[in-house]
Amino acid sequence: MYDLIVVGGGPVGSEVSQKLAGMRYKVAVLERKECLDKPVCCTGIISQECVNSFAVDEDVILRQVNGGKLFSPSGNSIRLWRKDTIGGIIDRPAFNFAMACKARNAGAEFVLHSRVSDIDVMEDRISIKAVCQGKNMAFEARAVVIASGFSSQLTDRLGLEKIDHFVVGAQAEVESVGVDETEIYFGQKIAPQFFAWLVPTLPGRALVGLASRYKPWFYLRKLLASLMSQGKVVSDKVELRYRVIPLKTLSRTYGDRLVVVGDAAGQVKPTTGGGIYYGLICADIAANALNHALESDDLSARSLASYERGWKKKLGQELRICNYARKFYDGLNDPQIERLFNLIKAAGIDQALLKQNDLSFDWHGKTILRLLGNGSMAGALRMIKNSFL
Repeated sequence: MYDLIVVGGGPVGSEVSQKLAGMRYKVAVLERKECLDKPVCCTGIISQECVNSFAVDEDVILRQVNGGKLFSPSGNSIRLWRKDTIGGIIDRPAFNFAMACKARNAGAEFVLHSRVSDIDVMEDRISIKAVCQGKNMAFEARAVVIASGFSSQLTDRLGLEKIDHFVVGAQAEVESVGVDETEIYFGQKIAPQFFAWLVPTLPGRALVGLASRYKPWFYLRKLLASLMSQGKVVSDKVELRYRVIPLKTLSRTYGDRLVVVGDAAGQVKPTTGGGIYYGLICADIAANALNHALESDDLSARSLASYERGWKKKLGQELRICNYARKFYDGLNDPQIERLFNLIKAAGIDQALLKQNDLSFDWHGKTILRLLGNGSMAGALRMIKNSFL
């Protein structure tokens, strides 16, 4: 009998495990992968705030980030750059492994190559069925954390519904030439209702990817061919990796003896699809709520509702504002996106934003509200939105 079983051994699951194992609880982590340092479909850009808040090991940071270039559908560019470091590009497999090592060192037990097939919530415990290295096994615990990434099956079976608003990310590691800063590409013919990226990692290496609601493989192959013709990518004969990115949260992220954290809960920035920092924040909130519930031996949904209140207090308003921005962008066509780029450059909005001391890599809501509070900008946005209706 464990105090807690965590389903998913990624950074978010490892963070919850580390916190609670460090509080002397008996914790097991069930991870479906055979090893923790396998490649994943994730660009791995995190803010300096995230690096500092969670003591990210410098050894997993491939390079620092000071900004990048944004490209419109026609190729017009806006460069956003600061002297100070705003973040880092991490070696994501190494980061996953480092986070798991911290959890193991705190006392968490990892069971790899374990696919959870069923979770049964009983009055006095949780029962979990899993296939571990080809063998059927059963586990019991006082509570469970679902941190298995985007997975509607487990949450749906537990009565927490599904996340039905998402995009599919596709990415490849490539050999690059002359790419020394991140490039972001906008356009409905490039990445429908999202964006694409070219992110340098190591010398001569980069990640090329995009997210889309449909046919991401088609658009990524098209992007790779374009970058190859520009001389930025050596070859387009590369392996593609995929990942589903939720763009809204579960309607409820807790229940009797269970909480859901990270991508599985939809705790992702709607503007960029980034989920590492928000997931780690929510992991700590979950660990604190579970600690109180385990101490008092009250693991009811009523008790664990404090977890959802906690993360919504921290992220709720930010997610609402960014969802609004996401819906606005989704409705734009390429001429409207082009006009928005022209407006930003002509009005010097990009440079004005860079001068703001509180401009944040992670917290976009304040910047969005500031733009909407600017009378001329708000009017221009309405004009752009209505110009092709």
